[in-house]
Amino acid sequence: MSGFFGCIKTQDCVNDVFYGTDYHSHLGTKRAGMVFWSKDNGFQRAIHSLEDGYFRNKFEKDILKFSGNAGIGIISDFEAQPIDVSSHLGRFALAHVGKIVNVEELEQQFLAKRQHFSEMSQVGVNPTEVIVKLICECEDFLSGIKNFYSTIKGSSSIIILTEDCIYAARDKYGRTPIIVGKNSHGYAVASETCSFANLDYNIEYYLGPGEVVRITADGYEQLLAPGEKMQICSFLWVYYGYPPSYYEGINVDSCRYKCGAALASKDTVEADFVAGIPDSGIGHALGYSNSRKMPHMRPYSKYTPTWPRSFMPQSQEMRDLVAKMKLIPNEDLIRDKRGIFLDDSIVRGTQLKDNTADLHEAGIKEVHMRIACPPLTYPCEFLNFSRSRSSSDLATRRAILQLEGTEDVDLKEYSDPKSPKYKEMVERIRQNLNLTSLQFQELDDLVEAIGLPKEKLCTHCWDGSSYF
Repeated sequence: MSGFFGCIKTQDCVNDVFYGTDYHSHLGTKRAGMVFWSKDNGFQRAIHSLEDGYFRNKFEKDILKFSGNAGIGIISDFEAQPIDVSSHLGRFALAHVGKIVNVEELEQQFLAKRQHFSEMSQVGVNPTEVIVKLICECEDFLSGIKNFYSTIKGSSSIIILTEDCIYAARDKYGRTPIIVGKNSHGYAVASETCSFANLDYNIEYYLGPGEVVRITADGYEQLLAPGEKMQICSFLWVYYGYPPSYYEGINVDSCRYKCGAALASKDTVEADFVAGIPDSGIGHALGYSNSRKMPHMRPYSKYTPTWPRSFMPQSQEMRDLVAKMKLIPNEDLIRDKRGIFLDDSIVRGTQLKDNTADLHEAGIKEVHMRIACPPLTYPCEFLNFSRSRSSSDLATRRAILQLEGTEDVDLKEYSDPKSPKYKEMVERIRQNLNLTSLQFQELDDLVEAIGLPKEKLCTHCWDGSSYF
């Protein structure tokens, strides 16, 4: 995932963009950047790696020299962003959130036209530059954005900073959110509404799928109306989103409480406590605990001062080490107890297996795992959730391979909770992770907890149903 923040005001906006972007730190893993524009200093940009530090300490010196009443910032999965370019449309900067599946095909098309790329990433061209080139094929920004929408496969939401406005364009099917905020001095635009509250912005408007708006300090205008079809990523509520944030007017943590309650309604196992795997599992656990009237406890404490994010290091070996080191078990709450644990998902299962081993070492009697979403069976095609993982890395696919001797099978039965093969797969995952019991959320219950119609949600990683 990635997340961006921009604002345009009647006064200096540097602090707003700095703190607003920082409030997207839970979404990014590798790069961050900010661009500002002022009449006196023009465009000013800084980009830093986050692999060995945090957004705030990487940019705190930069903001002392930045100025401007308009700016954008992004915390990004992989690509160095925003890109700052000069073109026939004028000088502008652009940042995007998403995944362009056909980026290599588009690269070859531009190279065939004798064009070149200067913004390179570790694995090839920077997709942000591909978006810039598609926009610059046209005579104005709106036409360029339409060209970009019609050409790419995948998902990408963008913000563009010019000398007099910010353009915001939500991806064609709305898989990632864009929200406009307002305060007494101007407007902001963000991926996460949790970035608004402490900067005194109120939620003003949710962009629809494929919608384009032009934002100034005086207001915003719709340049392209939203499309009818929406496929917003369900994982925003289950995992990605920060608890106070809203998407489509639906709060993240409220959804997680409902997910936990739905799991509780179909569970009869008895235990001494309920616990959430920090951080995103906590909301699910509270919903479960309150519903079943079981005590909510913290058998694990997350050591945040030095081990904040398990996905920040780029090597899997280091990610596994961080995942282990950041969670400290509390033996006094664990020994000779039966625990029900709530987590957002099982992807590879490596961290969960290590956590379970720690629990057994601390003397726990039973480990009952409840997962807030269905089994992840299909790799994500639209965002970067499973970009670095092949399908064989998924815990579900390993279990299927063990059962079938091959991955070349019809996955529909393994996605149906009423199917015997689904039950066999869940049992094999339970055995692989050394759990006392394992239950996943059913998709219908998750959809009900979110509160949007199924056809408006991207549920591809669970049932393979979504589309480009």
